[in-house]
Amino acid sequence: MDSSEIDETAYDPEITTLVNHKEKALKSEKTLRAIVRVGQAVNLAVERFVTVGEAIADDNPEIKMEMYEACKEARAAGSAIEKLCEIQYDDQLETRKCADKNGMVRAARVLLSSVTRVLLLADTVVVMQLLSAKDRVSVSLNRLENVTNFTEFVKAFSQFGSEMVELAHITGDRQNDLKDEKRRAQMSAARQVLERSTMMLLTSSKTCLRHPECQTARENRDTVFCQMRRAMDLIHFVMKDGVMDNLAAIEPWHNGHGITATQPRYTDWDNNHTVHKAIKKYEDIVEMTRMTLVGPNYREKLISALDAIIERTQDFTDSAYTSHEHRESMLLLCDRCKLELNQLLRIGVSMDHNDSISPSDELETAIIKTLKASKELKQQLQDTALDQGNELGKMDDLDMLSALRNAAMSTDSERMEEYAERFLENVEHVQEVCKLLRHIANTESLQVTSKQCESNIRIFGPQVLCAAQTFCLYPTSKIAKENLDVFIDVWRSLLVDLVSVTREIGELCSTKMPEKQVYMSLPRPGKHGTTSKPLKPTKLDDEEQAKIAKLGLEMKMLTSEMDAETEKWEESENDIVKRAKSMSSMAFSMYQFTRGEGALKTTQDLFTQAEFFAEEANKLYKVVRHFSYQVPGGAQKKELLEYLDKVPTYVQQLQFTVKNPTVGKAATFTKVDNVIQETKNLMNVISKVVTTCFVCATKVGFSAIPSI
Repeated sequence: MDSSEIDETAYDPEITTLVNHKEKALKSEKTLRAIVRVGQAVNLAVERFVTVGEAIADDNPEIKMEMYEACKEARAAGSAIEKLCEIQYDDQLETRKCADKNGMVRAARVLLSSVTRVLLLADTVVVMQLLSAKDRVSVSLNRLENVTNFTEFVKAFSQFGSEMVELAHITGDRQNDLKDEKRRAQMSAARQVLERSTMMLLTSSKTCLRHPECQTARENRDTVFCQMRRAMDLIHFVMKDGVMDNLAAIEPWHNGHGITATQPRYTDWDNNHTVHKAIKKYEDIVEMTRMTLVGPNYREKLISALDAIIERTQDFTDSAYTSHEHRESMLLLCDRCKLELNQLLRIGVSMDHNDSISPSDELETAIIKTLKASKELKQQLQDTALDQGNELGKMDDLDMLSALRNAAMSTDSERMEEYAERFLENVEHVQEVCKLLRHIANTESLQVTSKQCESNIRIFGPQVLCAAQTFCLYPTSKIAKENLDVFIDVWRSLLVDLVSVTREIGELCSTKMPEKQVYMSLPRPGKHGTTSKPLKPTKLDDEEQAKIAKLGLEMKMLTSEMDAETEKWEESENDIVKRAKSMSSMAFSMYQFTRGEGALKTTQDLFTQAEFFAEEANKLYKVVRHFSYQVPGGAQKKELLEYLDKVPTYVQQLQFTVKNPTVGKAATFTKVDNVIQETKNLMNVISKVVTTCFVCATKVGFSAIPSI
């Protein structure tokens, strides 16, 4: 039974409807009977759901008991909901009515909890199947690496091929299911390396078997093996969502002449030290000074953030391929950013001395100028990288590759050396352009793609020369010739990748992106609630805004507490801090909405932001759950788990509230009020989780927490 057959949304609209039905007695016979039918539909959907879950359990003994227990709970909850929906007769009121709302909420919570367990267990099965397929490919690779004759090789490669097909099928399905943009791009990159490496593995292995004494042939083959293993470890990394377990991760480091050293290979898979990220962080802090009034803490943050921008800009200014005009422009804009920031800092110091408690026109002017300077620097960096990428895309290296191939065929070592030097310069140039493109890429998928392109060029570029040198030593060898042709084809495909990445980044940079708050993605088109019609954006009037201002102020206080907690952490790059800051920023934007300020202009914007807030809470829950496994038993761990176990409930309540359809302005106002309240409740428990995590991390060690 395939776990993908489970439909976790089959009864979601019905439950939302039941939870939100009115508590008072319903006198309409038609309405009562409709609710009864809904209850029956929910129970039927649950029965179908758990039937699939039990079938999965039968096929997977390792999760059988736990899956059966979760299915039993889900079945009981579904039956309870159906009974609660049955029509009852009230003798005193002489009316027919449904069960009270509180009972329905309790039953829905039990159902959602058990269904979540079933889905998690089903997902675990998928992960185990994929990792098992990956392990089988690893065993086949080891067998291929140790063969000593062609007969063994043909047999081993045939087995390897069938297992690679299975792995490609499973990883392709999983890639389509991944919601995280970065993880999806990483899976795609790993699958592409495996696909391209298969033919290189075939020809390099055959060449090595035919010419076992040839060092360059062996280097070709060993490099391909290393890259394929690295790709499979990246698949493992994605499947475990950044948690490496006990995976021994060693990355081959290539100096252009052979694999000479090793280093941890997964440490930089999630790193994102780009100039785009540095500028975004800087601009976010500058924007926040409207609230913080450039206080002492924020002055330090601003200086540090600008230093990070200037440090990463050096990759552009130090590049030998950057034009003098672009270099001078970037240096001038860096100086301008420093001047504008100094002016902003001076105003902040002056406001401190005068005990100012509200922003002034002078501060607003300084903020605008500071942001303008950083935007112009960003534009210049984008122009520099894209110009280099476009120029490189126009270059035709077919003549160079043909000349290299002909020199190898004629065993002309002098010409080989000349063309090899020119080709290595070209490899260095292409690699440099990839690095600059990664710096300006403004989506995580493009950052992953450009980074993978840079890595492949660094690794496989020099291998073209190794294949050419092998062919030069054995010019009559058909296998050596075939091997060189395959490596040349791979090199050309890498250049096609570069052209594609340049085009995609250029299109995104030329498109005016919507202004976003810190860690926000608004507005996002789509449908909400259970209605088939998209909700109409509504703007609240001043009186309605004032009514929810108190709730908003309470949420603002929670965001301040969260910010204070995250400031305690020494390692600001770990995933818990990142997620917590993201949620704090989202909550702050919702607080601004209650004041009629910020990027959220309509109720639709608020509801969409609440959806993202709930999604981020789920991600934080997953990271903290992984971290909790490493926390030793004791009072702190017990407290952490108590708070952590509350998160899914609050997330579900917020999601229910957001999906609740509304008609009319009064209902919309009520929904806004409920969304703010539920967000505040979730923020409160998240704050406690982060606080307890800090206490546990000081004992376990911050390195135990996954890093982005």
